Amino acid sequence: VQLQAFGGELVQAGASLALSCVVSGRTTRSDTVAWFRQAPGKEREFVAVITRPSNGGTSFYTDSVKGRFTISRDNAKNAVYLQMNSLQPEDTAVYFCAVGRPILSNVRASSGYYYWGQGTQVTVSS
Repeated sequence: VQLQAFGGELVQAGASLALSCVVSGRTTRSDTVAWFRQAPGKEREFVAVITRPSNGGTSFYTDSVKGRFTISRDNAKNAVYLQMNSLQPEDTAVYFCAVGRPILSNVRASSGYYYWGQGTQVTVSS
């Protein structure tokens, strides 16, 4: 199974970016898909998730990105996306996509995911 994430780049504060993650070797329609990020010197943190259909297919976001980021998925393309608007310098990080089947109460924890992408760098200048 491979996850290929792309779309990260250097942008100015207030800009928008769209990240994509394409999965090969596994059909993800029954999986929970998520984005995490890791800033320099910090631990990896949860950003957004779409739970698997059996858990309602619901989206959750970390508080700092609510109203600015939108996660979506395209099962036909085996892909997950993260639309990021009104980017701020504190959004600077390597963004990782992840696939797994964590229990609903654990979807924000990285330990619940089996497969990870290689990360794509998002840098927001002030």
